[in-house]
Amino acid sequence: MNTLIKSSEILKRNENYIPGGVVSLNRKSDPNICFTKGNGSRVWDVDGNEYIDYQAGFAASFLGHNDPDINQAVRETLERDAVLMGAGPTDLEGIFAEMFIRSVPTAESLQITTTGSEATYHAIRIARAATKKQHVIVMQGGYNGWHNDVACNVISSLADVGPRVSPGEYPFDSLSAGIPDVHKSLVHIINYNDLASVEYVVKRYDIACIILEPLLQNIGIVKPQPGYLEGLRKLADAHNFLLIFDEVKTGFRHALGGYQSICGVTPDLSTFGKAIANGFPLGVIAGKKKYMDYFVHPEKENRVLIAGTYNAFPLTTMAAIATLKKLASAEHDVYGHVNRLGAMLEEGLNSIFSETDQPYYLARQGSAYCLYLMDHAPADLHDILNNHDFALDKAYRLALIEKGIYNFPLPIKQGSISFAHTEKDIEITLDKTREVVSSLFKGVVVP
Repeated sequence: MNTLIKSSEILKRNENYIPGGVVSLNRKSDPNICFTKGNGSRVWDVDGNEYIDYQAGFAASFLGHNDPDINQAVRETLERDAVLMGAGPTDLEGIFAEMFIRSVPTAESLQITTTGSEATYHAIRIARAATKKQHVIVMQGGYNGWHNDVACNVISSLADVGPRVSPGEYPFDSLSAGIPDVHKSLVHIINYNDLASVEYVVKRYDIACIILEPLLQNIGIVKPQPGYLEGLRKLADAHNFLLIFDEVKTGFRHALGGYQSICGVTPDLSTFGKAIANGFPLGVIAGKKKYMDYFVHPEKENRVLIAGTYNAFPLTTMAAIATLKKLASAEHDVYGHVNRLGAMLEEGLNSIFSETDQPYYLARQGSAYCLYLMDHAPADLHDILNNHDFALDKAYRLALIEKGIYNFPLPIKQGSISFAHTEKDIEITLDKTREVVSSLFKGVVVP
């Protein structure tokens, strides 16, 4: 691997004009690599290094970088002089909405945003308007955006949140300064897979909604335990609060109908982004019509505002239309392909690590995976904080990057296989992994 001289120079130059040198500071990492090109499953940095990519724009590029079908659809939209008017409806937003509703049968109507964070912001607003309540439940280890009600407790340390409590809630470990205390007082953080803590909170506060990734994918891959999501649905109905599934990461990566079509639980509202437009900036809030209609409520005091000059921007909307077409295509068999590759990677990693005496667990859902350096499937963030070897995880990721296998160099971040990956990519990845494990982990790996 070439040294990252040019990447370092770009970061230093950017820091003269951009705080931190990066426009989204969660992109900053060690090492800081400046990527300049992506095609299919591969990316290249400015220093000339090539990588098989499992970062995929934080899982957004589900079809692969610069998918030719999506790029062609966007190119044709440019050529027909599609215009951003900011006045009246557009044909593309209607076409997309119809396709989306057919794809996600639990959704009855939708609105389009530019980002997933905007979508979760609107979902919470609707919940408060519909229930006339203000308090919100979020998950320890979940990520639902940058806004005041949810910017907390993603990968908090034990020192920040304290030991496990159940039933109970955890301190608001803020991701940002500038969040008013009144907002923090309305947000209640509990552990995933803990129904007892939901009941604890709803008995003490007027809860408007619970918002969660139905499958936690910001701390790897943490799956719902049997009955958990069904239990949330029952509690929401019993206590008159809304169940919101944040499918910004899970939606369209695991199934055309979102993860909710896999788990069989219908939320009141859902949010989507990332894979929905193969990385083009588009978000969606969708759900039951009686809640979505709060955007057009006849009474002004109950009406929820949605606005955005770039909502349903023609190029991004066309990218989303083209993405949905490809995902639904039997000819392409996107989900079959990525699931087969996911199974191949899982089998290979299990074979490699089983030859060591290192405790490990490979969590996978379709094309998304995470290797935990602990001996069981994690139930929640506390389980991971108490059992996962974070230092070894970081060393493992850095060693793979040196060999041209890129996943974000932050422990417990999810890896993402794209439709553009091939069996050869997986074979190379497993060969490089075997080399890393042989030198880094305890025990003997059979060549």
